[in-house]
Amino acid sequence: MKAENRERRVTAGNKSFLKDNVAIISGLVILCLFLTFMSDSFLTQSNLMSLLRQMTNNVFLTLGVMMCIIIGGIDISVGSVFALGGTVAAGMIAHYHVPIPAAIMLGLLAGAACGAFNGFFVSMVRVPAFIATMAMLNIARGIAYLMTNAEPIRCTEKAFTNLGTGRLGIIPLPVIYAVVWVILIWLFLNKTRMGRYVYAVGGNMEAARFSGINIKVVQFTVHTLSGFLAAWAGIVMAARMYSGQPAVAVGWEMDAVAASALGGVSLMGGSGSVVSAMIGVLIIGVLKNGLNLMNVNSFWQLIVQGLVVLAAVSMDMVKQRKQR
Repeated sequence: MKAENRERRVTAGNKSFLKDNVAIISGLVILCLFLTFMSDSFLTQSNLMSLLRQMTNNVFLTLGVMMCIIIGGIDISVGSVFALGGTVAAGMIAHYHVPIPAAIMLGLLAGAACGAFNGFFVSMVRVPAFIATMAMLNIARGIAYLMTNAEPIRCTEKAFTNLGTGRLGIIPLPVIYAVVWVILIWLFLNKTRMGRYVYAVGGNMEAARFSGINIKVVQFTVHTLSGFLAAWAGIVMAARMYSGQPAVAVGWEMDAVAASALGGVSLMGGSGSVVSAMIGVLIIGVLKNGLNLMNVNSFWQLIVQGLVVLAAVSMDMVKQRKQR
């Protein structure tokens, strides 16, 4: 009997997921078919592996931004924290000869500290998340430039660079990291008490407070996680580029917001899923890859990406109005 009930719940959940995401899944399929006809290179193994590796940066950033949006906020500092995490790790190894594991931990700690800074001002001081994270966007980028004198920090330690350039068979290691983090965040949001609190806070903050949920702890935790994930992405990128780059990831937070919105994460908070957000990441990644394969001018690519963000947010607003 229990097995039958469980099977019914799984079936109902699958139907609900397909119903909620039929539009973006259809859009992804149509986009892939279009690019297959437009470019012979799109479905090649080398391009697909390159596409997956390039998307991993947005996977990490989107996971953090998505959680911040679900609690009714946002994090636009992730691009700068990305750069800071990579430069801290590379700098510790190249300039101070810190052991690689310790350097990576320091990079992650820098990212978590940035997230904790955001979380403190959002939860304790009650600064709007957009303002707090916009301040951190400038602070983290400024620290990265000061640490490096605005120049890349070269780091060629093989044990470090393998973190970003290594492979397991034909699969790049960053893709494996991304899959692991997607699973971990899914488990966090769906199988833990804190994960349930995240949705409760975003759905109705006052109701969550009256039910005994510590709103401040939830906001602080989510922003700290977002900073940690951004720093991890920056460290992997630094390993892949053989250097910490203080100027990297400018504007990448917009891709994370766009992927979240495309994936059905409500910008009003309270709803969204990891799997749906990852479909949004796929759409953004495939779109960028396709535009490059078709040799579209980089300035036109910016226009297309801006229109995608606008369309995603507009669809979310229309959906919210219909629900109300």
